[in-house]
Amino acid sequence: MNLLRAERIKLFSTRAPWWCALIAVAAPIAFTALFLGLSGAEITADVSNTQLATSTGRTVALVLAVLAATADFSWGTLRLTFQAVPTRTPALLAKGAVVCAVCAVLGLLAGVGSWGMAHLVRPDADLSLHSGADWRIVFGQILTFALTGLLGVGVGLLLRSSALALAIVLVWTQLVEGLVLLIPKIGSDLYQWMPFYAASQFAGGDFTRTTLKLSPPFGPWGYLAYFAAISAVLFAAGVATANRRDA
Repeated sequence: MNLLRAERIKLFSTRAPWWCALIAVAAPIAFTALFLGLSGAEITADVSNTQLATSTGRTVALVLAVLAATADFSWGTLRLTFQAVPTRTPALLAKGAVVCAVCAVLGLLAGVGSWGMAHLVRPDADLSLHSGADWRIVFGQILTFALTGLLGVGVGLLLRSSALALAIVLVWTQLVEGLVLLIPKIGSDLYQWMPFYAASQFAGGDFTRTTLKLSPPFGPWGYLAYFAAISAVLFAAGVATANRRDA
């Protein structure tokens, strides 16, 4: 418990995580309000459409997670932590657990907040959660945000540099995954294996499958398992690397 408390204090001792948390929740809600408010009757408001911008929130949560890991190297606090906890793995696991928990809360607020905003903007639309898929689309953000946090901590521990780690995750999420589609012949097949495409397939809010007429290799829960495996591997690699190198 002391390790968890220490990691929580370290995480929120600077302004950057607070701003990231605010943006991760506010951006999807604001986009939902604008999208459904300005689209009018041309766009059918359904549960899936309320989550179109949660991928933006996940990206900001990813930034928060990366900074949570790399800030320790930048400020030298990880060295102090390792002096207090000579067996490093528990401290690193505590960091991952705290970031996962924070990101899970952000996912809950972003998912439910976007859905609630849609109710306010389009009160006549049927946005009730009628099926298990509807519940998964809204509340599945909890799992995808939490796993995104785990992935971000892993990348941060691997690369140690805030600038390098943020550059890689932002280029990947904002450019690489989309540009894969432009590869002749195999682009659409490769795209279906991209990690954040997998997250969107579980939690909804992704229009590329129907627009591009893709036939994904997994169902929603299969994609969640795939995304969880990638996140776990990167986090484990980060922990192993941090255990071997000097802080």
